Amino acid sequence: MNHIAIVGAGIGGLSAALALATAGFKVTVFEQAKKIGEVGAGLQMSPNAMKVLRQFGLEDKLRPYAFVPQHACMRDFKTGEYYLKSPLGKTSEARYSAPYWHLHRADLHKVLILACEDLGVEVLLDASVERYTENGDQVTLTLADKSEHSADLLIGADGIRSVIREQMLGKESPTFMKQVAWRGVIPASELNDVHIQPDACVWVGPNRHFVTYYLRGGELVNFVAVEEREDWHQESWREEGDVEELKAAFAGWHPEVSQLLDHAKSTFLWALNGRDELPAWHQGRVVLLGDACHPMLPFMAQGAAMAIEDAYALSQLLVKYSVLDALDRYELLRKPRATNIQKMSKDNAALYHMHGGVFGRMKLNAVKIASRLSPRIIQAKLDPVYGYDITKVLI
Repeated sequence: MNHIAIVGAGIGGLSAALALATAGFKVTVFEQAKKIGEVGAGLQMSPNAMKVLRQFGLEDKLRPYAFVPQHACMRDFKTGEYYLKSPLGKTSEARYSAPYWHLHRADLHKVLILACEDLGVEVLLDASVERYTENGDQVTLTLADKSEHSADLLIGADGIRSVIREQMLGKESPTFMKQVAWRGVIPASELNDVHIQPDACVWVGPNRHFVTYYLRGGELVNFVAVEEREDWHQESWREEGDVEELKAAFAGWHPEVSQLLDHAKSTFLWALNGRDELPAWHQGRVVLLGDACHPMLPFMAQGAAMAIEDAYALSQLLVKYSVLDALDRYELLRKPRATNIQKMSKDNAALYHMHGGVFGRMKLNAVKIASRLSPRIIQAKLDPVYGYDITKVLI
């Protein structure tokens, strides 16, 4: 096997392209967008993801864009009381043998695309895939312009609305998770009257939560504001958000939140969608990766990290085994971990949104007590996530 086709030039697709090109495969990436670029804002790159990016040789290239948070925090939406304040920074790096960084999605995307180009990866833009056909040991892609392209293996890294997943497993719309997210960035230079802590902070409140953290060495403040909703009327999964509607949704929150939002000039509004665990991640010489097979709510900040782990695992298995054996091993290795983190992310929604009345408050107070008196309990929950090292699992 020599030539691999990847559909989707997002974080997962480019990570796969880089990993496979490094391993000596010829790689072509098909991207439906007319130009390379990422819509989005911040990413939390936890140590498990950073171990892979380090293996790719990208740590030093990403360092100028990174912000190192000092704590992971949960705070009360009104009083600002800390339910959780767990050290990150040097403490986290020492514990997990890799840093915890905040990166702008566009910066990570740029570094990945340049690394791919250096290794000869071909990235075709305005290349919308309509279908694929398997014929023996070849997979042929048919594009919207009716051109055809063949490869020895096809990787669907085309997101939650994956065309590849749909052909493989049947047409099925993603499930609206009854939550929407406003996202945006604000230059720190415009926040002279607002002091945002240098942390990865979740502000928890009734039926909604708010996340703040810095990007680009502290040049930008990233925010994500999540609110529960019963429906999503728009045809698109993302749209321009109404800043005044956002401010109204979080009116009365702690000044660190409300004053930050006073400086927001624009925002995008996302519908948060998901899928049940898929019956299979591969079929024949076609395999799925990232959100195409395991979309997850962003409440563990692990969506991009899981796609990066997928990419490394798949590349290494394809080096060691035949195609079909490698795909079987890939699913057996990755599916339990991704499914577990999907569940953890979903469970966090109830905690962040104070579900359960008095019982919900009791859970938050239990987190506060554990954070202060028994921090090992908090670490024990995160160790399997952050301490995981896919680069050693596959040695």
